[in-house]
Amino acid sequence: MYEMWHTYERKRIKLHKKLLISLAAILLLTGCSTATLKNGEKLVAKMDGKKISAESLYDELKKQGGATVLTNMVDEFIVNKEIKTDEDAKSSAESQLKSYKDSYASYGMDFSSALANAGYKSEEDFKKVLILDYKKKAVTEKYVKKQVTEDDINEYYKEKIFGDIEAKHILISPNTKDDMTDEEKNEAEKKAKKEAEDIIKNLDKGEKFDKLAKKYSDDEGTAKNGGKLTVTYGAVVDEFWKGVNKLKDGEYSKEPVKSEYGYHIIYRISQKEKPKLKKVKDDIIDKIVEQRINNDSTLQTKALVALRKKYNLKIADSGLKKSYNNSIKSALGASKEESTTENSSN
Repeated sequence: MYEMWHTYERKRIKLHKKLLISLAAILLLTGCSTATLKNGEKLVAKMDGKKISAESLYDELKKQGGATVLTNMVDEFIVNKEIKTDEDAKSSAESQLKSYKDSYASYGMDFSSALANAGYKSEEDFKKVLILDYKKKAVTEKYVKKQVTEDDINEYYKEKIFGDIEAKHILISPNTKDDMTDEEKNEAEKKAKKEAEDIIKNLDKGEKFDKLAKKYSDDEGTAKNGGKLTVTYGAVVDEFWKGVNKLKDGEYSKEPVKSEYGYHIIYRISQKEKPKLKKVKDDIIDKIVEQRINNDSTLQTKALVALRKKYNLKIADSGLKKSYNNSIKSALGASKEESTTENSSN
């Protein structure tokens, strides 16, 4: 329970701390002090022997995350320009909000209190951050999509697009339980494999695949139909795909195919023609974009840096500019080639 709590707490803090820091900066910059010091600086606090000016507070806040506050303000403006708050954005925020609430409730935690502790007045306030995150993801996808080449598409089409295969299978799952010893689990594995091998022997003797599937298969979803199913690349475990793909039409497995589900005996019926590239091109691009984003955590930073450059961001404060550049270099792994911040902020 506590591990799950800390996971949600870290995610919550990451989402919300930018709002709290931004609030402090806004209060400062709007000049909420009521007095002016002799040097013309605005007074924000005083005590015996010490006065704190708005300028000194500003300098301190710069050191404690000023570049983060600045980029959050810049990015909020940019992504709202680039992406409209449509029904998809609202629906995504609603779904995430529900997920948060359900998770907190499942562990007996008060979600409303968590929001209040994070500085939010209401769920609507929180949803604005979720919508902003949705938009940041959208601009990242647009950025990555522009980098997908025809060669990338053709390679994906060649290696990962196949016609669906009509097949049948019989699944024999080992009867294992969590409280079993390793030895007991191994024995259950051996028993399942032996049963699968015996079924193949029955097939060799001429028994009907459909009949054996209905009698022995542990896949309740297909057993009643004689084990019949449509096999789509990427929608089944790799072992099953490799097993069915190497068979010829009308052939069945001569050895059980092991997967995380157990032991499969597979019968291949036929394969549909591979879809034309034109028909699946958009889907391929989406898949490539999804894979690249999942495999490279720096892409959102790169996308936002590119947008800041597009909007001609210039940072006048030299201290903030240095912190900004350092933060970007750090996020991109200190890559000189990838860090374009000098150009985007000069």
